Amino acid sequence: MTDTTNTQERPPILALTEAAAEHAKKILAAADEPVKGLWIGVGEGGCSGKTYKMDYAREIGAADQVVEDKGVTIVIDPMAMLYLFGTVIDYEDKPLESGFVFRNPNETARCGCGESFSV
Repeated sequence: MTDTTNTQERPPILALTEAAAEHAKKILAAADEPVKGLWIGVGEGGCSGKTYKMDYAREIGAADQVVEDKGVTIVIDPMAMLYLFGTVIDYEDKPLESGFVFRNPNETARCGCGESFSV
């Protein structure tokens, strides 16, 4: 009998650019308490309906998805995985604005200020 199991590796739920990884490492190293990594979630809010959330991952829950990328541990809220699949997180440092930028192929709309999105 031939094994027909799909052995092709799936792409990660999300990835970091080099700039995002370097900035995340600095933030995690500066934490004033022990942390497991960077926590990513999606919440309700904003004019487009959904917002990205980031925090320190203080614990890793049994249902959390853990991604290791460029030396950073990313802990993904299980309720956010559906919205984040294929997302690349970048870090942009501009003269008047700096921060993490989510490049999410699942977005169908984004508000004008860039703080919320819809899928």
